[in-house]
Amino acid sequence: QVHLAESGGGSVQPGGSLKLSCVASGSAGNVNTMGWFRQAPGKEREVVGFTYFSASYFAAGSTYYADSVKGRFTISQDNDENAVSLQMNDLKPEDTGMYYCAAGRVWRIASLSWGQGTQVTVSS
Repeated sequence: QVHLAESGGGSVQPGGSLKLSCVASGSAGNVNTMGWFRQAPGKEREVVGFTYFSASYFAAGSTYYADSVKGRFTISQDNDENAVSLQMNDLKPEDTGMYYCAAGRVWRIASLSWGQGTQVTVSS
């Protein structure tokens, strides 16, 4: 079983920045991909982005971003630690929500392990 520990999050004004971090432990040797989902109040959970540590369906180091965050958010990976971070810049009110770290061998929702979530609030 993979355990995910998230940190970061909080409140920021529009245009501000936040950084989220996530570290995988437990059966982390099976982890080949990590990334983030988010869920706004009253909306469905959506993918923010994910990255692969080694070649699978994507090349090693490949990173996918949702169109809504491209150019503003950056996912970085730390292979030695089975960890990823999510640097969020130029935050907008519509980025508000609960952000969840996810990890697995492949990026398929049914097979991912999930973190507890961390709240991000963008408001003036």
